[in-house]
Amino acid sequence: MTETPAGGPSERPPRPTLSDSPGAGPRRRYSPDTKRTSRSRAGESVADARNWPGMTLIAVGLVALAATLTAAGYGFTGWTVVGAVVAAVCLIGGATLVVVEHRRIRAHEGDRLRDPGGH
Repeated sequence: MTETPAGGPSERPPRPTLSDSPGAGPRRRYSPDTKRTSRSRAGESVADARNWPGMTLIAVGLVALAATLTAAGYGFTGWTVVGAVVAAVCLIGGATLVVVEHRRIRAHEGDRLRDPGGH
């Protein structure tokens, strides 16, 4: 509180906090765009533990794809076929699990997967 020229106390408005990065200016309060997004914050689908198996399968599928291409480059036909099958199964299975979880979230909110809303 400060003294006004008339001698009475006055309320000083709080100073805006500055962002952690220099020159960024005042920090703005976060307000999620709930009308166009199914999650309240970016990256929340990664934090959802139900997406982890699908994302893990996609990661394994990408590693298997790299190993398949390497085996094909060195001429190992048998390992190329095995790697291609593993990569295909992991990528398709992982994508399916992620889409199923996304549909579950959207259905819980009363939306369909193809409803317009955002990007």
